[in-house]
Amino acid sequence: MPSVPRGTPARPAHAPVTRPAVVEWLRTPRPAAAPGIWRLGHRERPQEEPDLVPARQLFSGAFIAYLCGWLLWSLLWNGYLEGWWIFVDEWWLLPMLWLVPDDWRSAASPNVELYVAATYLWNALVLSLLAVGFGRVGNWREVWLRYGVPLWPLFVLLPGVWREMPRTVTWLTWVSNIYYVLLVAAIVAAVGRIGTWPAVRRRVGTQAPTTPPPPAEADLADWPDLRAAGLADAATSLAEATRAGTLGDVDYARIRRAWQGVHARPERLAAFTDTVRRHGAAACAHPSGVRDLPVRTATHDLATAQVRIGTAVDDDRNPYARRTTGVALEPALLGTSLLAVGPSGSGKSVRLVRPVVESMCLLALANRAAVVAVTAHGTGLAPDDAFDLVIAVGRPDSTHDLDLYGGAEDPDEAARTLAEALVGDLAATLHGGDSRRAATALAQLIGPYQCVHGHFPAVPELRELLGGAPAALGALRIALEAAGDPGAAAQLRELAARERQSARADDVGVLLAERIAFLDRPAFAHFFRTDGGGRQFSLRAIEHPLRVRIDLPERGHAEASRIIARLLLAQFTEAALSRSDRSLFACLVLDDATYTVTADSVRAVQRLRSANAGVILALRTLEDVAEPLRDPLLGAVGCRMAFAGLAPWDGGRFAETWGTEWVQTRDVTNRQIISDEPLTKALHLMRRLVTGKAATAEAITVREVERARWSASDLAHAVPAGHAVLSLTTVRGEHAPPLLVDLRT
Repeated sequence: MPSVPRGTPARPAHAPVTRPAVVEWLRTPRPAAAPGIWRLGHRERPQEEPDLVPARQLFSGAFIAYLCGWLLWSLLWNGYLEGWWIFVDEWWLLPMLWLVPDDWRSAASPNVELYVAATYLWNALVLSLLAVGFGRVGNWREVWLRYGVPLWPLFVLLPGVWREMPRTVTWLTWVSNIYYVLLVAAIVAAVGRIGTWPAVRRRVGTQAPTTPPPPAEADLADWPDLRAAGLADAATSLAEATRAGTLGDVDYARIRRAWQGVHARPERLAAFTDTVRRHGAAACAHPSGVRDLPVRTATHDLATAQVRIGTAVDDDRNPYARRTTGVALEPALLGTSLLAVGPSGSGKSVRLVRPVVESMCLLALANRAAVVAVTAHGTGLAPDDAFDLVIAVGRPDSTHDLDLYGGAEDPDEAARTLAEALVGDLAATLHGGDSRRAATALAQLIGPYQCVHGHFPAVPELRELLGGAPAALGALRIALEAAGDPGAAAQLRELAARERQSARADDVGVLLAERIAFLDRPAFAHFFRTDGGGRQFSLRAIEHPLRVRIDLPERGHAEASRIIARLLLAQFTEAALSRSDRSLFACLVLDDATYTVTADSVRAVQRLRSANAGVILALRTLEDVAEPLRDPLLGAVGCRMAFAGLAPWDGGRFAETWGTEWVQTRDVTNRQIISDEPLTKALHLMRRLVTGKAATAEAITVREVERARWSASDLAHAVPAGHAVLSLTTVRGEHAPPLLVDLRT
């Protein structure tokens, strides 16, 4: 191994096998493409499928052209076209005879062997021209592309005179053998040129396409942007690290992100230059110091922030331009949020959630994103080493606690998010039609408590206050009266209003007390603390490039897990919309969003598009969402994904959301031919006796009709296992129609 200079940063801990070397990766073209297309090495396809010649007509034309070429060659070779065509024998040899001296044609000439070799070379040239001409006339290119016709019939065109060649001269035998090889190579090259074998080779994937390196001034491995800005030393250092392999794709994306920040704030140029000079490939590192994930299970392109999730199937339902192209997700798509629906085992977690979480973690290491993944404990969405923080709610070995109020300081804001978590799924059953009454009731309690104690109440204290415990309410009232300041007087009025409302039979406090009781369990005794003890995590931290995974106790505390999931969704949308710096893409992934969606969260999801944030919601069925919210949820998200095994009633909602399209249909009508002519009658009778069918004539009617892009029946029964139907929309409004995607490739 070559020696490594002192001060060179260490190689990344894991060199992923899902990407090529960094230099090749940088030089691979990434053309602009439609939403959702995997751009790395993408090649555009025509928008419309070319008109195909019917197979019978194609084979007939190719065979007739072959026979004509063979006949013409036979006539030329056997001399049937000599003498009467023009008044010169062997007229088709004239160009060759003009180039060969006349004395070579004599049998006594010492150069007769050269004349024979020149004659055969000229014959090969004429034969190649015939092959090219009649190959084009017979459309052999289309035959080869469509059916892969063997090439051995073409060699029948070779003249049979090889057996008549003089074999007494040793060197002439060698010349003839060499000539035979050259002739075969010429014919194969000519026919291959006609049949576009390079395109076939690329299509079947027998050899990976080689990408010619771009010009030196455009070689991304040389960091031309830094050189153009006058940072030649920094560019040279990074270029050497790139070619040595010590700079990975995460390092490239991270340093590019820092350079973009320098463009936005030029005062950072000096700090950027100094950091690159001192640390090289490890410059501008993530706060954790990690430069790559320990394991990658998906294919990523950090230059475009894409992760590949599958391939568009070569199916009639997919647009022709999208068939066989890679399908990828990126922040520009996830910023419109994504809803994935499919039964257990359909691949939501393995083939969608896991690659997206992995991509967001890589982008976080590149200081370009913040991700919070919420999953059930033991799901194994990603290893612990892939995250900066793992919070296991309800487990004593968890190193961090979860902030019940999401870092809010205003009682009304804290009450609003907590009300979403407690009764958001039941808002339609409350008087008033939403959770505003619940938020008001919570604010009337946590506001006075904060005024007295300086922090919001923990779960046990909040449960006592919501339940109307006389001792808790009396102690709080006495403390407020003793304070004596104007703020305490206002909070005392709030508390008095809460006491009056608690006397009503339909008081919402009873329901809130029942819901908060799910969190007041011994398993959560050390969680949701508000006294400052322990290490708490708040969703306000998404302003930093964090990688967080929150494990919920789904097995033993299902209802508490749903409350926490709604709490996280409400806190995330509130934190994302209130960020001052929205340069980082913030993503919340809910591996199981059962009974998590509320009316307020649907409205908030729509607003995330302008906040450079998005959520991913995975559901087993739309029945896990309240009936009034199913259609609004499908309309709020920009990306929708229906997995194999979808129920017909769920498929009906997707079909209605995706709408209809105009398609061309062909109606074929057969009618019996009735003739009064005796001869025609006899022929029809004979045909009926032989075939058992009457003579008929076809009438074809072509018309435009409107039909569903994907019907409920197709979504329920026509989507193969391991596949999904995916529609995409970008934050700029560009969209892709529903595509049948193979998630296994």
